[in-house]
Formats: sequence, structure tokens, C-alpha cells
Amino acid sequence: MAEPKIVKSTCGMCFAGCGVLIQVENGKVTAVKGDPDSPVNYGVLCPKGRAAVELLYHPERLTHPLKQIGEKGRGQWTRVSWDEALGTIADKLAAIRDAHGPEQVAFIQGSAKGLIDNYNERLANAFGTPNFSTTGHICFLPRLFASKMTCGSYTVPDYESGPACIVVWGANLVETRIGEHFRTVRQLKGGTELIVVDPVQTLLAKKAYTWLQLRPGTDLALALAMIHVIIDQKLYDRDFVEHFMVGFNRLKDHVRKYSPAMVSQITWLAPEKIEEAARFYARSKPAVIQWGNAVDHGVNSFQTARAISILRAITGNLDVPGGDLLPSYPLAGQGASDITLRNRIGPQVWAKRIGAEQNQLPLFRRVLPKSLINAIIDENPYPVRGLYVHASNPLMTYTNADRTYQALKKLDFLAVSDFFMTPTAALADIVLPAATFLEYDSVVAPPYYPFAQVQQKVVQIGECRSDFEITSGLASRLGLQDLFWNNSNDLLDEVLKPTGLTFNEFKNKGVVAGATAYRKYEKSGFETPSGKVELYSNQLESWGFDPLPIYREPPDSPLSEPDLAQTYPLILTTKKSIYYLHSCGRQIKSLRQGHPEPVIYLHPDTAAENSIEDGDWVYIETKQGRVKQKAFLAESLHPRVVCADFGWWFPEEAKYELHGWKASNINIIIDDRFQDSPETGSLNLRGLLCRVYKDGNNYCSVPQIH
Repeated sequence: MAEPKIVKSTCGMCFAGCGVLIQVENGKVTAVKGDPDSPVNYGVLCPKGRAAVELLYHPERLTHPLKQIGEKGRGQWTRVSWDEALGTIADKLAAIRDAHGPEQVAFIQGSAKGLIDNYNERLANAFGTPNFSTTGHICFLPRLFASKMTCGSYTVPDYESGPACIVVWGANLVETRIGEHFRTVRQLKGGTELIVVDPVQTLLAKKAYTWLQLRPGTDLALALAMIHVIIDQKLYDRDFVEHFMVGFNRLKDHVRKYSPAMVSQITWLAPEKIEEAARFYARSKPAVIQWGNAVDHGVNSFQTARAISILRAITGNLDVPGGDLLPSYPLAGQGASDITLRNRIGPQVWAKRIGAEQNQLPLFRRVLPKSLINAIIDENPYPVRGLYVHASNPLMTYTNADRTYQALKKLDFLAVSDFFMTPTAALADIVLPAATFLEYDSVVAPPYYPFAQVQQKVVQIGECRSDFEITSGLASRLGLQDLFWNNSNDLLDEVLKPTGLTFNEFKNKGVVAGATAYRKYEKSGFETPSGKVELYSNQLESWGFDPLPIYREPPDSPLSEPDLAQTYPLILTTKKSIYYLHSCGRQIKSLRQGHPEPVIYLHPDTAAENSIEDGDWVYIETKQGRVKQKAFLAESLHPRVVCADFGWWFPEEAKYELHGWKASNINIIIDDRFQDSPETGSLNLRGLLCRVYKDGNNYCSVPQIH
């Protein structure tokens, strides 16, 4: 028997970009392990990564194209060839375009990230529709844009130079970014101190010097109070402020009202705890802030990220050893116009997009999911008749899920590309089988690290095709083949041009790092209009947005709707599990064993007041509706806060019932009809008013807090 072959690659089970070693024996993948030489994860791998072989060979994986026969959603399918499947999709979308205009076709991109996103966006732009929708408004884009508007670039923590203090803000690293969790813990062992900002006691919160357990959705108020303390007590970096910033005096005047005493009433944090955290962070040199997805989940998302960026800047922690770096990435082009063909959507076409009247940041080139869903149902500003969904399960991941269901049912034509028959795919006319990361070559460059890593094909399952093959195949049948590369290697060679490597050469190298340099601003300034860090943004003001971060109380909160809080006295937030990526993975045995059921965490006192015991199935109810999850008691939670699971459906349930998509789907009870972020359209996903009760009860009271 031949010796096992070991192939160096990058995990694709989430977006963290962990290096892996793939073991192949007799043409079959037998193991996926962490690569100890990877600069991202140093050999550590989460349960999702370790389950990659289960995903690859799962008996329920889609392995050939399917066409729905009979009523949509009843689970009746027939196998078709790739030629028929791609031809049908192209014919249907082209017919809509030719009869009604390309804008009446929309494209949805899910959470694949990296080059995969660029393929689908390129196809949408080549097709000529401005209606390209993602969930970027609640995932990464608010932080990216805020960082760019403040200091000209997205920042990444410099762990290698040993920060004295790490602030983990709204990021449960052990469950979502295992490599960064490992690197953080390694720093703590070396003497680095830790501040954690999170309503939930994460594993890192247990290790923290201080844990700021704020009310969900109030992060911006806390950040402004910390800025207040740092300026008021003259803890800022005076030289950096004087030479490399604009708007400091305006910021100083602005934050006077955000005293710890005032913000304490908003965040539920003691004033002295806010002051202590601000002083400790400002005096710890150097320091980094490691932020997460929770920052994006609210109406203040962009301005929260602006305020956190300002904290980095005024303390002099930008682009210094052990601080928050303005990195030099090894690649240029991912997400750029020459890859996505974004420039093909000119001003006149862009003005036709759904939701054009909402006036988001000019940087934000997306159609909001709720706007797309509303347009399909209400046919305003025009009908959307055709939809192509790529690496997404919007029936589970879009807010106000009942309306998403109505919209998907109303479409003239729906095509979906995925690994499994998801609740969304079950409503499609055509379903295409997508390849996993083990089945195609790529270049992976996560935004969290200044590295590019190789991803290598090691096996082929059935008729599954890579995302590049699918989108280029559709492009060819739509007559757009001249706008796509002949093969994926040509594309990868183009992406790698800044490194001077071809993809075949890159495979041997495995990883390329960007150049490391500190204090680059001393020579070239910052990539902002003024060339300095912009605390007060004239550009934002000229676009009609707040030039300084202003805290606005979210809707559906105890302060914005005190009368509603009488009926719904608890505060709902959500968390992700280490075992799942959003709505993915519930059919994988090892992952399901680790987290078998949807769980809502609540304080024992809250449970006792309502006769709820550990393990009871309970209703979570908002004014929007109710869903069921299983109660788990957690002493560390605030008694008025409950924390629910996200993305739950049940692959084992009957296909014609869409796999139990409604029973525990938290998006059933999240209302998206009201206020959202003016800059990026982010929705209020945390801090919602709710009540929790057992079946048969009709009320969840609040325990007395002593």
C-alpha cells in the first residue's frame, strides 16, 4: 500500500483561513489536520475544520444538478445534466433581462468570502444588474468602511511584537476565529493583560483583567465614554494627536456629554468600571483592539466601529509594534473593480438599484437583503422575477424570515448553488452541486491577516463543480464568456501578479506574507482625504452622515420603548457556536453531537421565576412572533438578558416541510421594518425586547436584582 500523501492547503469550513494538512490515501481523503507551520493557526483546528472529511463524503451531499418537478417545496426532484441545468438558468435569466431589463434579475452571495464572492459579483455585473445582495451590512463591511474613513485602512492586531494589552470587543474568538484565540491565549501566557467587552461570558472573558458585561446593543455608548475618560484625564498620545490627526478639539467637545455616569445608565456598567477600563487601556503600551461581528449587529454599527477606531488612534496605537497595524497585503485585486467588473455598473444603472432612495455610504455597493425581499413582494420600485443564490441560505439567515419565504415563493425563477438541500434550495427550480474546499484550487487571503495561502484540490466528488466553474459556465451560456477567464489557473495567476508568482509556483511556496513596516504614516501619511487620522470626517458630513459618532438608542429596547418593555421585559441577544458556520453543518454527525439542539441561555433566577428548568423547551417571543429553543441555565448572564442560538433548521425533518425551517429560526422573530444604520443599513440584531416561557405559560417575569 502506498504511503499517505500530505497536501498543504487552507481550510474552507469558515472564513478564518486556517492552514491545514490534508491526508490522502489511495485517492481518498482520510484526515484534515491543522498545519503547525501556518502563521494563522499554528496547527490548531476547530471542530468544523476537523469535520471536513465528513462534509466531503456526506451521503446527503448534492452530487449532481437537480430540477424541481411539481409544486415548489414538496421535495420532488429529477436529475439533469450540467448542460441542461446551466442552460435552463441562463435561458430563464436572459428571458427576464430581454423582456423586462437586467435589474429584474438579482444575485445573492452568501458567506463564502474571498475569491468566491468575486466570481458571483463579476457575473452579476457582467449580466448588467445593479441588484447584487450580500449580508455584508451585518458582517465586516461596517468595520471595514469605518476603519477606512478614520485612518485610511483596515487594521489588524500585531501579536508578534507583544502587545501589553488586548481588548477583545464583541468577538467570541474561540468559537469563530480559533487561530486568533490561540494567538491571544499565547500572549496572555506571556504576561499580556486582557479586556473583554461582551454581554456573554466567553472563555476569554473568564481570563480577562476586566470583563465589561454591557447591555447588548450599547457598544457605541461605551466606546464614547472611554474616549471621554481618555481625553478628560489627558491619557491620549499628545504628539500623535498634534501631528497626525484632524478634528481632535471637535471630538473633545463632542464626548463631554458621554461621561461614565451618564453612559452607565445606558450600558448597565458601573461608572467606575468604565473609567478603570479606559485608564488601563490608555496606559497599557502598546495595545490592540480585536473586534468582532457583534460590532456590526446594530443600528450604530458603522459609528461604533468609528469610535473604536478613534480609541486606537488617540492612544497612539496605530501602526506601531504591538499595536493595530495598517497592513501591507501581499495581493491586490480581490474585491477590486478589475476582478469584480464593478465599473460596468455605471451611475445610471446603479441609480436603478433597489433601495437607491436609502442613500447609504458611496463605499457600500450592495443591495440590502430586506430591500430585495420587499421589492420581490411589493414589486416596488419594480418586480424582481429571477434570483440566483450562491453559497447562501436566506430563508434561515435573513431577518423577518416569513417575508423571505413569501418572496422566494413568489419568484418566477429561482436557482441555488450549495452543498446540501437547504430550506432555501428546497424552493428552487434548479439546484447546483457546489464543490467543497477540498475539490478546487484557490488563493486564500483572509482580511484578518496580511498573508495569502494556498488552497489545493485533492479529490473530485460526483459532478460537483467549483464556484469558478459554475459562474464561468453560466457566463458562457449567457454570451459573456469573453468577460471570464478560460480557466481558474489564469485567474489565480492574475491575482498573484503582485507576488511575482504563478499559481503553480505558489503551490510549492504555500504562503506569502505582506511586507512588514511600522509607522508608515510618518513618510506617507494616512490614506484619507486629509492624509491624517480623521476624528471629525468632513467627507462623511458632505455625504450627509454624522461626522462624529453619535449614540442613538436602538429600537425595541427598554429605553426606546419602555411601554413595550412591560410586556417584553427581557433583552435578547444571540451567539454563534464553534460547531456551526451560520446555518451550515447541522447534518454533519460529529458537529451535531457537539451541539445537538438549539439552545437559549438564561440566568437561573429568570428561569426559576417562570418555572423553567435546565433542558426545558421554551418559547422565545417578541412582538414579531415566537420560536422554540431549549433552555440552558447560565449564572454568568445578566438576569434580564437571554442569549439564543442562530441559524437553526433540521435537515432530518421532512423535505416537503422545508426541514423544520420555522421551529427554532431566530430570524422569525426579528423585525426588520424599522430603523437601521443610515451608513450601511445594519439592523438591530442584538438588544431586542422579548419574553421567554414554557409551553402553557403566557409570561416571563423578571427576577428582582439585588
